[in-house]
Amino acid sequence: MEFLKDILKGAVIGVANAIPGVSGGTMMVSMGVYDNIIYCITHLFKQFKKSLLILLPYFIGMAAGIAGLAFSIKSLYANFPLQTSMAFIGLILGGIPMLYEHVKKTTLRLGHILLFLVFFVAIIAMEYFGGNGQDVTLSVDLVSIIKIFFIGVLASATMVIPGVSGSMMLMILGYYNPIINAITDFITALTAGDWDTVINICGSLVPFGIGVVIGIFIIAKIIELLLQHFESYTYCAILGLVISSPVVILMGTDMARVNVIAIVTGIIALAAGALAAKQLGK
Repeated sequence: MEFLKDILKGAVIGVANAIPGVSGGTMMVSMGVYDNIIYCITHLFKQFKKSLLILLPYFIGMAAGIAGLAFSIKSLYANFPLQTSMAFIGLILGGIPMLYEHVKKTTLRLGHILLFLVFFVAIIAMEYFGGNGQDVTLSVDLVSIIKIFFIGVLASATMVIPGVSGSMMLMILGYYNPIINAITDFITALTAGDWDTVINICGSLVPFGIGVVIGIFIIAKIIELLLQHFESYTYCAILGLVISSPVVILMGTDMARVNVIAIVTGIIALAAGALAAKQLGK
């Protein structure tokens, strides 16, 4: 049962990583698994079997969440923009009390407050000034492979850091739609047995995936060191990132067709998300 529950948590993290403006790292914090995942990633080779058994259900869920949402993300935001956003805001808000436990016993100093404010404002400013980059065309040549590898490193780093959306970074750089389309085309070709297309798409997705894996290890180690030596300050920064996330999500939500029904169902989605975060975080 715990294995299935962790797969579900992983699916939520994967879905969050696939939606621009929503942070997979925030979902990890909200469900109380952030520290555990970071520890297992940084100790994967030292405690291989133990770490792999803990990480496996999360990675299965993340893969399923990203693959599943790749087909439905446009439909969800096209038809239910406010409700979808509110569900994720609920997931975030439901996990804040758990995150607050890490800092409530700390004697707050000016440095703690400044870190909170700096990271809170930084994420909102990034969303406000970021804009959307022109979509690039994925190709299989040496320069493109190297470039997409480093895009994967950057995306993974922002996926792990709470409050920072990896998919938003991809969108700013013009890689979001090409990567999402490559994933959907890969799955479609794989199910149809179109191996030529599968191999061709792998030329782009494999270097991106390698970059993601390497980036996760790098940023996880940095975060682990920060938590070891500056725990209270690090959690204040994370709290600023997480609390800014609902603002960022609403800033990126299409409000053109919002009506009374959308608001009511959005509030229900918010409550459901908060309840889900509370249950998954137990």
